[in-house]
Amino acid sequence: MKSLNSIVMSGKEVLPLIEGGKGIAVSSGESSGAWAAAGGVATFSGVNADSYDENGQIIPQVYHGRTRRERHDELVAYGIQGGIAQAQIAHEISNGQGAIHMNVLWEMGGAERILHGVLEGARGLIDGITCGAGMPYRVAQIAADYQIHYYPIISSARAFRALWKRAYHKFADWLGGVVYEDPWLAGGHNGLSNSEDAMVPEDPYPRVASLRTLMNEMGLHNVPIIMAGGVWHIQDWEHWLDNPEIGPITFQFGTRPLLTKESPISDAWKKKLLTLKKGDVFLNKFSPTGFWSSAVRNEFLEELKGRSDRQVAFVTSPIGEHSEAFSFGARKREIYLTPADKANAEKWVAQGYTSGLKTPDSTMIFVEPEKMAEIRKDQVDCMGCLSQCSFSNWAEGETGNTGRKADPRSFCIQKTLQDVIHSENVDNNLMFAGHGAYRFATDPFYADGFVPTVKELIDRIMTGK
Repeated sequence: MKSLNSIVMSGKEVLPLIEGGKGIAVSSGESSGAWAAAGGVATFSGVNADSYDENGQIIPQVYHGRTRRERHDELVAYGIQGGIAQAQIAHEISNGQGAIHMNVLWEMGGAERILHGVLEGARGLIDGITCGAGMPYRVAQIAADYQIHYYPIISSARAFRALWKRAYHKFADWLGGVVYEDPWLAGGHNGLSNSEDAMVPEDPYPRVASLRTLMNEMGLHNVPIIMAGGVWHIQDWEHWLDNPEIGPITFQFGTRPLLTKESPISDAWKKKLLTLKKGDVFLNKFSPTGFWSSAVRNEFLEELKGRSDRQVAFVTSPIGEHSEAFSFGARKREIYLTPADKANAEKWVAQGYTSGLKTPDSTMIFVEPEKMAEIRKDQVDCMGCLSQCSFSNWAEGETGNTGRKADPRSFCIQKTLQDVIHSENVDNNLMFAGHGAYRFATDPFYADGFVPTVKELIDRIMTGK
């Protein structure tokens, strides 16, 4: 295999290996500090990061505000406190090696406030910001204000063109790299556009080559592209190295660092990763963000699928094929269904799915009473963890809502991501992973359940494997 040469990123000479930022607390100061100490580019998650009390115990993120707005302010305060704490841990563990980045989601609640708060409170500890999930126009200005580099996460040349024209051309000196995240293979939320088919993956090579052509036109010949999503063995990407069509290239690993000794995920999660088969990670549209996302097939996702499957279109007065009256709930409210849908609804009620919940699309889903109570409570407890949320109808704007009905087909993403990282419950929570996670079970490096340190993993990757 061709040798992997060091590269300058965020003003530091580093290995061309980047740790993916991942979501809530999954990439911590401890794991990212170890990645930087091994000479790579570390990325801790700045999404509702953990903070600690004077005894080193994680501070539970409990909300006391009576209104969503008050709880949202608490969430922002937690986010700033946790981001600073993780930056300090990563900096200390890195021992001055590598580079340390913070990952944020542009569509997370309070993104700009949290960015300013963490970067102000951790000055000199963070070398760069990676940012995706939306169109992060303003991240360039924020990075320039703090004189650190920014790394937008995009999934097409078209998206980068829009970012460049609107904002990035003004702050070109602080553009550290462009993360191309494969929307069919990456874990977590994916940047699939309406013109792309979620079920028809495209080869990343021509898409990245197109991005490089665009960047060259903009004078960004020496700005590296970071390939993210689907990266496992570097030897699989050897034809990308020293390739003028691709240009300076580095590789981001999101899934493989999950299975390391320093990874903060539970033992149950690590054991689950070792059992996955091809197809166990799949794209779904249940996220309250509105984005597609990739997660491990488990009871949590199967329950969400069941909700959507038990769904009928309804009207409030008989019209056309919707001729059959159907009563539901304690008040026996009457709606009208097609004959076939009425038969299905009666079947679901007989199976115990006796509670009907209306969606914003003039449909109704059927759930068990306990699930309805859980959904209602989660919607009421919303703390505004997203800039706008389809599940609770929260939005950061002045009105405080999206203007649409809350959608019971989705879920509280803050609740489940906090629970999956802070408990052993991996079956009944959302568990993000890249589509290559099945390779843990077949890669001889992980034989007999071997879990490497971050340093051992990086040494392995540097061999091409």
